[in-house]
Amino acid sequence: MTENYDYDVLYLGSGHAAFDGAGILTAAGKRVAFVEEDKIGGTCPNWGCNAKILLEYPVALARQIKDSNGILDGNGKIDWVKNQAHKRQVLDDLPDILQNIFEGLGVTYLFGQGKFVDAHTIQINNQQVTADKIVIATGEHSHRLDIEGRELLHDSKDFLAMAQMPEEMVIIGGGYIAMESASMAVAAGAKVTVILHNDRPLSAFYAKFVKKLMADLEAQGVNFIVNANTQSVQETANGLLVKTDIGELKTEWVLDATGRVPNTQNIGLDEIGVAYSKHGIIVNDHLQTSVDNVYAAGDVVDKVVPKLTPTATFESQYLSQLFIGQTQEAIDYPAIATNLFTSPRIAQAGISVEKAQAEPDKYTVVEKDVMGDWYRHVDYEKAGEIALVYDQDHRLVGATEISERAEDIINSLLPAIEFGYTPEQLARLVTIFPTIGYSAFGELG
Repeated sequence: MTENYDYDVLYLGSGHAAFDGAGILTAAGKRVAFVEEDKIGGTCPNWGCNAKILLEYPVALARQIKDSNGILDGNGKIDWVKNQAHKRQVLDDLPDILQNIFEGLGVTYLFGQGKFVDAHTIQINNQQVTADKIVIATGEHSHRLDIEGRELLHDSKDFLAMAQMPEEMVIIGGGYIAMESASMAVAAGAKVTVILHNDRPLSAFYAKFVKKLMADLEAQGVNFIVNANTQSVQETANGLLVKTDIGELKTEWVLDATGRVPNTQNIGLDEIGVAYSKHGIIVNDHLQTSVDNVYAAGDVVDKVVPKLTPTATFESQYLSQLFIGQTQEAIDYPAIATNLFTSPRIAQAGISVEKAQAEPDKYTVVEKDVMGDWYRHVDYEKAGEIALVYDQDHRLVGATEISERAEDIINSLLPAIEFGYTPEQLARLVTIFPTIGYSAFGELG
């Protein structure tokens, strides 16, 4: 890298797609800067994953209390105001903590919206800075329906900062955010209606388990309206009126959870010739854009692997290793585990059940009711199923589960999926007993 630039590597954004690899660069003596126009750390630490799990965890605790048949005293009612206060107590200082950590490592923060002037120059307010390599790590923002009354809609950022839980809520959408928000809201006492564009949510998850989740949420009080298109939202004397092509709904609050959109606009991509689509910035197998010295990482990338925080972390660390010469190889994504933080959860990793069923000559699917394992009753679970995908050598290549501990099960099985453990190697894993991890490996066979 040349001394003719202000920085060796400059990131547009300061989230996981940037900071998780920055320490590798500064340790190698590289000059690094983050350009940030909002909160340091980006979506995940401030109004995404961290906020979600802090607000959602009491939902799992409340369910345990209710399912304990009186062993745990109490009604499991969630105090949303106190829940929000706890979230703020944990998260409010995170931007300052991150800034102190990375400034201590030698990273420079530049505050304001960054826009390309040319391939090596970024304009930030009235300042221009240059860098040898620039990484676009701008993430995504919430999609907003283009309908009458769109200004009355709220997004996930609003939901996770909501001071009071409304008595009634309509959620439009069928992805992660829609289902997780529904699970939290109904557990906190709201009357929840979810409007789905088609007949099922969560197209990335095993359909059988999604149907079970929907049935469970319906039993908790969530109402699903399927095959409906939202046409407008109107303010009335008694609240909001949501109109669809199959009927109307009165409610107090509306969450637009119809997806997320890559932050590719107003940063100068067209001016310098960076190619992008509606799904994000187009990159090659080295995360390099159509402009040689410009790269992209995180949710802003157009990619088939899941757009998750751990994916962004993996990409950020890969790029840092690429930039300091530790590797010249193409990025090689591992098996990426993903989880739906509802109650119950659905988690999965590796080859999907649908793919395995479509290729029976390559894969075998084994499905089990996990409640036959005595340990699953320790925390008062009532139901759970797992689907395991094996290759022709009976190596585990995929798994998905619906249960209250699904994320722990899939995390436990992930090394076997990623590294292709043989049955003999698995037999040498003597895990702690009794634990959910021991139970995870007990499902294999």
